[in-house]
Amino acid sequence: EVNLFGALHCIQTFVPDMIAADLPGAVICTGSKQGITLPPGDTAYNVSKAALKALSESLSHDLVSQTQGRVTAHLLIPGFTYTGFTRARGIREKPDGAWTPEQVAQFMAARMGEGDFYILCPDNEVDTATDRKRMQWAAGDVAHNRPALSRWHPDYAEAFKIFMADAG
Repeated sequence: EVNLFGALHCIQTFVPDMIAADLPGAVICTGSKQGITLPPGDTAYNVSKAALKALSESLSHDLVSQTQGRVTAHLLIPGFTYTGFTRARGIREKPDGAWTPEQVAQFMAARMGEGDFYILCPDNEVDTATDRKRMQWAAGDVAHNRPALSRWHPDYAEAFKIFMADAG
């Protein structure tokens, strides 16, 4: 309800007025790396974030044609971030691997300033290069007709390990 439909309802409510206002504007949808790589274990979350990615991509394309770039859309893809939601799950202190919301916001602002649509945030555990390689592998499941979620498939574990280790 929140991850996809919350964003959809906000877009339906505010974007028409943003287009009509003839002023610059930006829509930022908060996605997830899980909506791209789809790790097993949290299907509902993964599906909602994958749908949000598709919605954000389509919105971005539509806004280019309707506003010639005056109003933009962006997909924020944060890494591990320590938030109130994390605290509510019983983690009382920020883990070393997590970023703060302020770090994510600063990174997002810098990337928006560069015109990025996909704002892929690292964290203190996973760098951007590793995230990109994982996403390339996930896209390769379709392109190479591998089993769904082959990164976690026992027949592909060694191939994935080699792929991630390859510097090229």
